[in-house]
Amino acid sequence: MKRPRIFLAAGMMFLCLCSLAQSRKDKNPVTYEELYDEPYQINKLFVQFQPMYGELYVSNVNAGFGLEATYFWKDKMTFRAHGRLTYFKRFDFTRDLAEKNSNVQNVPNVFNYYEAGATYHIKDFEESSSTKMFLYKKSYRGARWASRVPLTAEIPCKVRKIYGTRLGGIIFDTSVDINRSLEAQDKTSDVLVDTDGNSIPAVFTDGNGEEQELDIYSGQNVAGIYVGGSISWIKNVAVDFDSKYTEGVDDLIFTAFLDIIVAPSVGVDDIRYNGVVYSSDALDTSIIGFRAGIDGKFNRTWSWGYGGEVGIRPGLKGRGFYALVKISFPVFSTNLDYSVEAFGK
Repeated sequence: MKRPRIFLAAGMMFLCLCSLAQSRKDKNPVTYEELYDEPYQINKLFVQFQPMYGELYVSNVNAGFGLEATYFWKDKMTFRAHGRLTYFKRFDFTRDLAEKNSNVQNVPNVFNYYEAGATYHIKDFEESSSTKMFLYKKSYRGARWASRVPLTAEIPCKVRKIYGTRLGGIIFDTSVDINRSLEAQDKTSDVLVDTDGNSIPAVFTDGNGEEQELDIYSGQNVAGIYVGGSISWIKNVAVDFDSKYTEGVDDLIFTAFLDIIVAPSVGVDDIRYNGVVYSSDALDTSIIGFRAGIDGKFNRTWSWGYGGEVGIRPGLKGRGFYALVKISFPVFSTNLDYSVEAFGK
């Protein structure tokens, strides 16, 4: 019984030492001077390069790069355009599989995605809030900063809130695995028929005289609109702390959104095998989808941003779920005001 007590006492002593190590001698109140607190004085145009995005899309896992632009038109509307492509074939998973394994003559689609839209500001207002800022000294650089538990100070500030309604268009192309799509819809390849009603063969004989299942890949193209709502929080405040700490800034522009997607145009390429065309019309498609997501960036000339989405896209039924993460760097922004006042002597 002595050993457990010894270990327990040693553990309690260790916790006490950790607590003492975390105690701070610099937890004295700090003073600050407000430099600015203007959530409406943000830059108008943001252009952000996205060197990395990753998407777990049931129809086609992919990763690549993109470009996005956002324009704030006064307190009335926000416009946004975005496009992205995969790095190369191996990051376009279903396309890569199609080129390696497909037994049909369809040319695999390269994944590409484009959208453009606008947000109308139903309510754009300002209210009192607060923000937590890290207290940072230049002496904290490197390992010293990494080894500390950062102190924070809560600073009163203004926050701009925008309740908006969103409307825009979406276009994307991708390769699709027809075998998996048929399986998701509890169907077989027998539903793929030519003009005479003959079904595509389920198997074929390889060079070794053995029967193999026919791997069928095709292309999907979708065009539609999205309509939804969003809420944005904008802070643009900076303070000058006393001489011990560097300046504190909170200039985050954060948006959360929810959209319904309606795609009147959902096309799946017919299957071409041994010179015969087999219709894809028997495959079930859905024209309705949805998504929820977030976007964040900072009101600086050069900065970074992030975003994420999860939802179900229109397209082949049972194959529309996706989750997307993207990082933006650099993000360039400007207020597009290059004029200065001139006075006569």
